[in-house]
This record gives sequence, structure tokens and C-alpha cells, in this order.
Amino acid sequence: MADNIHPIFDRLLGRDEKEQQLNQTAKVIWMTGLSGSGKSTIAIAFEKLLHAKGFQTMVLDGDNTRTGICNNLGFSLEDRAENIRRIAEVSKLFTQAGIVCINSFVSPTREIRAMAQEIIGKDDFLEIYINAPLEVCEERDVKGLYQKARNGEIKGFTGIDSPYEAPQNPYLEIRTDQQSLEESVTLVFNKILPLIGKA
Repeated sequence: MADNIHPIFDRLLGRDEKEQQLNQTAKVIWMTGLSGSGKSTIAIAFEKLLHAKGFQTMVLDGDNTRTGICNNLGFSLEDRAENIRRIAEVSKLFTQAGIVCINSFVSPTREIRAMAQEIIGKDDFLEIYINAPLEVCEERDVKGLYQKARNGEIKGFTGIDSPYEAPQNPYLEIRTDQQSLEESVTLVFNKILPLIGKA
């Protein structure tokens, strides 16, 4: 840390006061899976359900991070790691504000996700594996990214010519090829609710 930087966290309002005011416990719900697995769709629907129940939430995904805080990064494994590092640091700030943070990122390797967990804190990091077979993800490929990757137009695309390492022991696994959106969101909600409060 630079000599001229002096953290002030000990002088700020604490997380406990903010969680008490919001009547909730902050967590980071980290949804990982292949492109097209359904991460963002579930994250958006889950946030709407939590909002209806009175929770204060924030969804982070590529749409609102790659255009801003991470707009200088590409899609190499090195850039993906830096992307996730920044997201994890932002997520940690949200937990300090008492917010339930719902993250939707491919985050393709176990090492990258372990880094995120270390930054956020093991007790606050809830990994949810949004699982769908590659062929199903390709069928859902509305942006045509998989086809471009197979044609060689996109290099380093996860699942095609860059690895995806599935979580070995996720907090929850959702099979979107076997469950409807409503069923998936209900599973996430029932699993997460006891940890964030508000009956």
C-alpha cells in the first residue's frame, strides 16, 4: 500500500448498522456457468423476487461492468481474472453497505472464483453453479457467439477453445436444462432466504 494512502474504514459507519437499518444480512450470490446457461436470466428474476419481498439488492454482470469499471479489459484468461478481481472488490463494498449482491459471471476457472471468494470473504460468498450442457447453451445462443467461436471469429471463448472448470462443491447447483425459470428462481430463493433474513 502506498505511504500516502490511509484507510478510514475504522471511522466509517459499520456494516452491522447498515444491515440493521435494512433488516437484512448482506451476501454475495455468485452465479457461474457457461455463456447461455441462464445466469443473467435467473439473476434478474431473482432480484425482482427479492425486491418484491423488501430486500435491497444489486445485480452485477457483464452488461453493467464491462461498459464501465472493466471497459478496458478483453477476454483472455488474464483479463478475465482482472475482471473478476474488480467485480469481487466492488461486491465487497456492497456487502459493507448491507446490500445483497447478485453476480452473474462466467468466471471460468476455479482459481478465479477462489480469488473472488478470498476477496469477498468465505462467509459472504455463495457460489451457485448454473449448469446446462454445452449443446443446450449453443441452442440458446441468441447472440451467435458460439457459432462465431466455432468459425474462429472469436478466440478464447469459454467452452470452445478456452476451459470452463465446473465448481466442485457449489452452495447450490441449478440445472436449467431440467428446470424452468420459475423452478430455478424458487430453488435459489428457498436456499438463500434463511441467510439474508426477512421471513
